[in-house]
Amino acid sequence: MTSVTLAPGDAAPDFTLPRDGGGTLSPADVAGKPVILYFYPKDDTPGCTKEAQGFTEQAEAFAASGASVLGVSKDSVRKHDKFRDKYGLRIALLSDEQGDVCERYGVWVEKSMYGKTYMGIERATFLIDSAGRIARIWRQVKVDGHVDEVLAAVRAL
Repeated sequence: MTSVTLAPGDAAPDFTLPRDGGGTLSPADVAGKPVILYFYPKDDTPGCTKEAQGFTEQAEAFAASGASVLGVSKDSVRKHDKFRDKYGLRIALLSDEQGDVCERYGVWVEKSMYGKTYMGIERATFLIDSAGRIARIWRQVKVDGHVDEVLAAVRAL
């Protein structure tokens, strides 16, 4: 299990990752604006698809609030491209294949399913304010209603 524990008020760890469509992206690229950094386990699985579609459906509302939405998983850029194209996603999908960013945000955790334990990405969302500090953290996210809750938090910044 990871020992990293971030809390609201902490400086958000910076990083640069490859993104869907090519190129790289980092929170510094969108500095001065709020960033929604959401970690999800795997492209094209039911919960992850629903979450990505939810952020896409509200993409204009997040943009109107000045915020950027960045999704992160360990899937490859190629898988991200397929996922984006299949569902018409309009949010940036970042590839953390080595898991370094997942470790730095403390979302690479021991999970359990059907009595077996394994390491995986905890579904978690970090709201980073325009100064680069963590404003809010959602851990063990349940997808239903989550995007609306994050949007309300962005609007309250």
